[in-house]
Amino acid sequence: MSMKQKTMAAKVMKCGRSRVWIDPARLADVYEAITLADVRKLVRDGVVAKLPENGTSSFRTKKLLAQKAKGRRKGRGSRKGCITNKKSEWTKRIRAIRKLIIHLKEEGRIDNSAYRDVYRKSKSGFFRSKSHVMIYLERNNLLRKGEKA
Repeated sequence: MSMKQKTMAAKVMKCGRSRVWIDPARLADVYEAITLADVRKLVRDGVVAKLPENGTSSFRTKKLLAQKAKGRRKGRGSRKGCITNKKSEWTKRIRAIRKLIIHLKEEGRIDNSAYRDVYRKSKSGFFRSKSHVMIYLERNNLLRKGEKA
């Protein structure tokens, strides 16, 4: 089949040239078809047909997900997004919070029981920041105006 007939058949069937199938036994009939009407007749007769669409295979995706489920492909080179060191973030935050509550205790603005309460809560990761500690102390009336006792 010449390219011209294949192109015409694709136009008639509203698909791409690669999806056009021609019956190898009836090639002579296809070569004689020179108009769109001739090609339409061949399509009706079943000499020329449309092949099914090729979808995107999900095999590789499934294989990759199975590997990830087993814990593979999770090394440093496979990670996307912002790379954060959670331990150093925690250290920076907890040191700041501890310094704050020690300072408040030394100033006499919180008593020993409030200090122990806040220290324990900060150790468990309850507070997000120094300002969160201050909000907690104010809401629970643990903060005093005081100077050194």
